[in-house]
Amino acid sequence: MVIIWSTSWILIKIGLRDIPPLTFAALRYFLAFLFLLPFAFNRNVRVQIRDFTRSDWWLVILMGTFPYFIAQGAQFISLDYLPATTLSLLLNLTSILVTVSAIFLIKEFPTRLQVLGVVINLAGIFIFFFPFSFKGNSSLGFLFGIICLIANTIGTLVGRKINHQGRVNPIAVTLVAMGIGSILMMVGGLLWQGLPKLSTQSLIIILILALVNTAFTFVLWNYTLQTLTAVESSIINGTMLVFITIFSWIFLNETQNIQGIIGLILAFAGAIVVNFRIERKVPII
Repeated sequence: MVIIWSTSWILIKIGLRDIPPLTFAALRYFLAFLFLLPFAFNRNVRVQIRDFTRSDWWLVILMGTFPYFIAQGAQFISLDYLPATTLSLLLNLTSILVTVSAIFLIKEFPTRLQVLGVVINLAGIFIFFFPFSFKGNSSLGFLFGIICLIANTIGTLVGRKINHQGRVNPIAVTLVAMGIGSILMMVGGLLWQGLPKLSTQSLIIILILALVNTAFTFVLWNYTLQTLTAVESSIINGTMLVFITIFSWIFLNETQNIQGIIGLILAFAGAIVVNFRIERKVPII
């Protein structure tokens, strides 16, 4: 799932050469929604949606609004201005915000080892950007990157809340939330940027992103949220940084110096450490 999502960044950067960012995001997610729509005819999924409580509906609406409409729309716009590796590293801060927010909002307390992993992750980000010279990067790109960061954090917490304990069918959640978010994106994209003439390459990119990198992986992601904590889910997504960097170097010619490589290695190491679980042994009486 992580590797598939990492390829999305490369495909988006290539597609942005011909497609306006918000319209691009709208086409990807609305088409993915259409791919998932046949699941609505499955009896279990249909019954699950029908039995959504008022609380469930509020959470699904929040999922459609934040991780889909706001986060993905902002990500596409930010990638139109920033290198893929830079934005990916910025979004690694999601794990920090999720760790702090989860304590107060959904009562998930990180272990000491998880805190250590987050610190290592932060150290990697610090080293990568030091001495914090953003010359050549767009302030508008960073603004939308921060919007994406905040929306991703909210989306991770909301997703964990609704998927916790496996009470709600992940396909039902993904279908409804993606439908809400993609329709909002489609309306906004068409009103703001219109529908451009799409080349064959652009159509292929949109189809791959919609079917494989969205419809398939977002259902899988909702399944993982049934067993992973919000912090674990967020930091696992953070491992995309390494794959995005490698793919960006190969396909987009985004190179890194030694300092940048060290920072990326530390960020990745933090993502691994935070997922170690130390089980307490219960004495046999």
